[in-house]
Amino acid sequence: MKYRIIGADGKMYGPVGLEQIRQWLAEGRTDSRTPVLPEGAADWTYLGLLPELAAAFTASPAAPGATVRPAPMARGTNGFATAGLVCSLLAWTCCCCGLPFGLLGLIFSLVALVQINSQSPPQEGRLLAIAGLVLSATNLLFGLAALIWQLAFGTTTINWQNGHF
Repeated sequence: MKYRIIGADGKMYGPVGLEQIRQWLAEGRTDSRTPVLPEGAADWTYLGLLPELAAAFTASPAAPGATVRPAPMARGTNGFATAGLVCSLLAWTCCCCGLPFGLLGLIFSLVALVQINSQSPPQEGRLLAIAGLVLSATNLLFGLAALIWQLAFGTTTINWQNGHF
């Protein structure tokens, strides 16, 4: 019988025979939670649930002093980083001059950077948060400069044809 598996790298391998899977188990490349699709089956299952591999997973406990490798943790993208970038892009797209999207983008991006730096292992999204922070900050500065211009010169439009500001 042949099998297809999904490796730890997310790629599909196979079809391979039972001996190849046993070799990968011995090498630590697969474990009982590795997804497998037996030939002719309609649904994926796990290696630990296959009757033909039951003996491989009923081994005695680890020897004293042996180190157990923990399963890798999923590292998703930080949601605040995504929200910060989206809000900062909305601030520039809608010409909001900082409010409300620029301010929200700045806050979300700062929260994302704090969360990303405080977690182990860190989540993805650092570049998204930095981009959101830069775009939001520049949008807020642009809005502040526009407000100062308006207050200083008392005008909201520039008449370029006559040379009057």
